[in-house]
Amino acid sequence: MSRTRIAATAIGLAGALAASQAQAQSTNNSDQEIALLKQQLKLLEQKLDKLQNQTAANTAAAAKTRAEAKAEAKAEARSEAKAVVANANAAFPVKGAPPTAGVIVTMPNNRPTICTADQANCVAITGRVHWDVGGYDYRPNTAATVPQRLDSGENVRRARIGLTGKFFDDWNFALVYDFGGSSDGFGGAAPGSLPGGGVSGIENAYLSYTGLKPFGGRMAVEAGIMDLPYTMDEATSSNDIMFMERASAGVIATNIAAGDFRSAAGTRWFNDQLWVGGYVTGPATGAIHSSSSAAPAGTSEQYGAVARVAGNPISGKEYSVHIGADAQWLIQPPRNLIANTQTVTLSDRPELRLDPTTLVSTGAIANVSGAQVYSVEAAATYGSFIVQGEYFWYNVDRTANTGVPLVGAPSLKFQGGYAQAGYVLTGEGRTYNAANAAYNGVKPAHPFSLDGGGWGAWEIAGRFSTIDLNDQLASANGVAGGRQNVYTLALNWYVNGNVRFMLDYLHGTVSKQTLPPSAFANTGSGFDAVAMRTQFAF
Repeated sequence: MSRTRIAATAIGLAGALAASQAQAQSTNNSDQEIALLKQQLKLLEQKLDKLQNQTAANTAAAAKTRAEAKAEAKAEARSEAKAVVANANAAFPVKGAPPTAGVIVTMPNNRPTICTADQANCVAITGRVHWDVGGYDYRPNTAATVPQRLDSGENVRRARIGLTGKFFDDWNFALVYDFGGSSDGFGGAAPGSLPGGGVSGIENAYLSYTGLKPFGGRMAVEAGIMDLPYTMDEATSSNDIMFMERASAGVIATNIAAGDFRSAAGTRWFNDQLWVGGYVTGPATGAIHSSSSAAPAGTSEQYGAVARVAGNPISGKEYSVHIGADAQWLIQPPRNLIANTQTVTLSDRPELRLDPTTLVSTGAIANVSGAQVYSVEAAATYGSFIVQGEYFWYNVDRTANTGVPLVGAPSLKFQGGYAQAGYVLTGEGRTYNAANAAYNGVKPAHPFSLDGGGWGAWEIAGRFSTIDLNDQLASANGVAGGRQNVYTLALNWYVNGNVRFMLDYLHGTVSKQTLPPSAFANTGSGFDAVAMRTQFAF
């Protein structure tokens, strides 16, 4: 029943009651009629309350029904909306989270490196600086000794910067320029010039393919300008060697047809126990090779070859043993096309580069048709201790027919080697680098830090080296290049993985004499030297 009908009924009852009362007042009806009317009115009031309660209940139920219907409609609408979106996404995929960047930038050992996300292509900036300072106490034996003095001072031994990296995992490259040799690089062709460093500073510019993996090992086929891993000392990075300079015997060997800055093409194969490699080599960067130049004289290019077999047959967690053998051939020496001469010089500085003057030297050996160097190498580690040594035999053939005297002179034979040992006081050791068949450097377990309390790694080392460039001293056709013995003590502080300080003390003697007709005149010398290197590399 509606509210309008209830109100009309109430009004009608009220009107009837009013009329009845009026009639009672006017006609003076009996009390029974009044009581009856009151009883009827009470019944009507009870009926009215009941109707009102029922109406309120019906209203609440209707509201609940409407709310439920509205909620059901909303849920159905949401479901339909989701279905529409899903269908739309199926037809037109919704763009998800933005993809990650195409490159990843990292800093392994503080070397800035950029790689693609799959690590297949990388390029890194590499560099090193070796700055040396020190002085000599040089003592010539007689006034006939050359030189009469050595200059103390400083030398930026190496200052290299360049790029290394790879393409598509298997193509490796390097392009490195060396600005160093501040006291080495003034050599020239003008009269009075002293032998110095290379004219060009291109130290590395090569491409290497490493996709071949025969016989369960790894193989690299490479060509360009590179550091050849010929001899164990040369295969060890200059950042990791125990002394400021490598021993003279090895330096003289590598300078013939190997060493740094050398053009070469070849291959190496290795696994964890064995390394085998061979390369055809050409001139070093900066060498003159022109057929028409008069000043400096035009010179043909040299070519040669090197081979090395080495390995780590015995190894454990705290120990290892390394052995190897090397061979080098100078097949075609450089030829001066103006003077029509073909010469080779074997020489080295006294295992320190503050002054570029050499103390042992064969001078220019005439009519050289070729040269060979054979050597053996061995090393071992036990915990923080390492011992290493190499020995070299040199042979120089003098059979080239250039029209210069001494045609057909007998071959010359020289020899030399070194033995060295080192111990890391702070407990670190040297790990084995199978790719080069040599040992890595020392990495401090606790880099130096005033805040963290670390003091880096400390190493002591000692070396004896000898080189004998004398042969056939009793003959005018012999060579009196001198015999040099050097004892070196070293203290190295590895501040962290990038910074190192080196302190070397050297004591050396050079036994040297003249050839006939003024035979056996003493032109030797002795020296002591102290030098320090500040090094950083990444």
